[in-house]
Amino acid sequence: MKKQIGCALGCQSCGSAAAVMPGGGAAEGAVEEAAPGGRFSGAALQAALLGAALLLFAGGMIFRSRLEQLPVGAYLSNGLFLLIYISTGARVIWNAAGNLFRGRLLDESFLMTIASAGAVAIGELPEAAAVMLFFRWGQYFEEMAVNRSRRSIAALMQARPDYANLLAAGGERKVHPEAVQPGQEILVRPGEKIPLDGVVLQGESFVDSAALTGEAVPHRVEPGENVAAGAVNGSGLLRVRVTRPFGESSLAAIFRLVEEAAGRKARTERLITAFARYYTPAVLLAALGLALGPPLLAGASFSTWLYRALVLLAISCPCALVISVPLSYYGGIGRASREGILVKGAQYLEALLQVKAVVFDKTGTLTRGVFKVAAAIPAEGFTEDSLLYWAAHAEAHSNHPLARSIRESYRGGIVPQLVEHYSEMKGLGVRATVAGRAVLAGSGALLERAGVNYSPYGGAGSVVHVAVDGRYAGCLVVKDEIKEDARMAVQRLKELGVHTLMLTGDGEAAASEVAAAAAVDRFVAGLLPEQKVEQVAELLEAPRPNKRGKVAFVGDGINDAPALARADVGIAMGGLGSDAAVETADVVIMDDRPSRVARAMEIAAFTRQVVVQNIILALGVKALFLAAGALGAASIWGAVFADVGVSFLAIINATRVLRFKGRETP
Repeated sequence: MKKQIGCALGCQSCGSAAAVMPGGGAAEGAVEEAAPGGRFSGAALQAALLGAALLLFAGGMIFRSRLEQLPVGAYLSNGLFLLIYISTGARVIWNAAGNLFRGRLLDESFLMTIASAGAVAIGELPEAAAVMLFFRWGQYFEEMAVNRSRRSIAALMQARPDYANLLAAGGERKVHPEAVQPGQEILVRPGEKIPLDGVVLQGESFVDSAALTGEAVPHRVEPGENVAAGAVNGSGLLRVRVTRPFGESSLAAIFRLVEEAAGRKARTERLITAFARYYTPAVLLAALGLALGPPLLAGASFSTWLYRALVLLAISCPCALVISVPLSYYGGIGRASREGILVKGAQYLEALLQVKAVVFDKTGTLTRGVFKVAAAIPAEGFTEDSLLYWAAHAEAHSNHPLARSIRESYRGGIVPQLVEHYSEMKGLGVRATVAGRAVLAGSGALLERAGVNYSPYGGAGSVVHVAVDGRYAGCLVVKDEIKEDARMAVQRLKELGVHTLMLTGDGEAAASEVAAAAAVDRFVAGLLPEQKVEQVAELLEAPRPNKRGKVAFVGDGINDAPALARADVGIAMGGLGSDAAVETADVVIMDDRPSRVARAMEIAAFTRQVVVQNIILALGVKALFLAAGALGAASIWGAVFADVGVSFLAIINATRVLRFKGRETP
């Protein structure tokens, strides 16, 4: 099985831990594992060879005394152990030799090669064979643990569609998804993966988006609804108009996030990196001093102290740390991805632990972001139909959820050619020329800036005021529904000791209604995008009970991107969220459920707990055996347990993160 040399932490202390973090290979590795003749078949062959070597070793140890009674028995016994040593250790020795030319002298392969070669030199062939055999078994279990971690993300990679059924003038033809351009139409048959983002033109079906969002229940789609690349079509035939090229699709964005995530290290990982760089050469020098000091200074037996030095070298390998720490974080990222939470790196997983305040945007975050016009209140001289006509045309080119609801409520049919000089003012509304008349549609602040007198609306809901040629035309009251799990999300955060705040550009009445329903601690209404950033900045600078407490911002819209970037941890709603929000955020929630925020924090806390356990286990056992080895109270057999055994235990402990249940979001 091919693997990289040098550990995932960037040091050279471990010969195989690089496989833990993809860094240019997570996606490929995940697919490779599932491929016939790939990692699984190679792993089975490796297990068979190591199993055979283990049986030979056990037989050699059991019948060693009987063999040595034969005339050439000693040669047969030594030959058997030498064969086991060479067959199991060839790759380790080859890696050590190759690393010498790469300037990686002090890696695990080098230490194990020196320790076992020294044992051979002093005639301890069974112990030399044991060092290599159990070291290779430790590597095997490590690789299995890594593969298991990768499989949690492999579902995302397997969601990559292989082809698209393109509808062209000459009929239907099968092409690569990257060859399809926005505006073209494709067919998606029952059971096929949807190859690109698009909107359904014909057909009805149930679509399974579990690989993208973690949501196990398929959802119904019909004409006019959006579908995402990577989802699996159910029983219906869908005709879809492509809206984005494959490189910009939601699935491609997930690939980028997953591939980039593992390369970002947590602070704990960086500390382990620094530790390993100083620890390994220090132990090597200590072993050299132990081997030469007593014989030269006190005339002690060179072979005795050389043996102790070899034991020290075998014990010293810090693989339990440099494997288990990144594996634990990668397992945490994998566990989160199973539940539709994409964490862009281990550093953000660790940052979630320190969050003491979560700031929610309202629309699309705590609420569904699916608006309906609840009331049209025309001013004198206008009717409901005329008010909707001017508002719908003014909002003809806007992607804002309020704009979409206004267009949907107007039944007369929008004529885009009537709209000229369209401009959008973030947080305020739009300005356009419709049929030669100047139209404003937006907040009261927009009309105030234009010097238009208007009648404030005091009820609940989002209000869009409309003015035509400087004359007030009336207002539209648009209402949104709160998400089912919004209140539970806030409650779980409070149980974790987290303060909650809601920010919105909506009016006081609409904000108050949602804040009460979600039970947030505090809310601020009527904010422009830049004022949301100011609110986050104030919270960051305010005194907090825990000086290490961080502030997280949860949003979904393009106007949330500045606040997401300003917060310590930016969390974007990836299903309904804009590309800008998803790209800016540190954590992406693919199914748009706010309760996932608390779940991500729980996963982060359990991951850190496992990391701390592994650090204590590795350092504690290492310290004990290093002292025993230096005093001659530990043999190479003990060294094998201290190195391979502790690594194995740490790896098993690290994989617990993948099975973490806790309080899973219902």
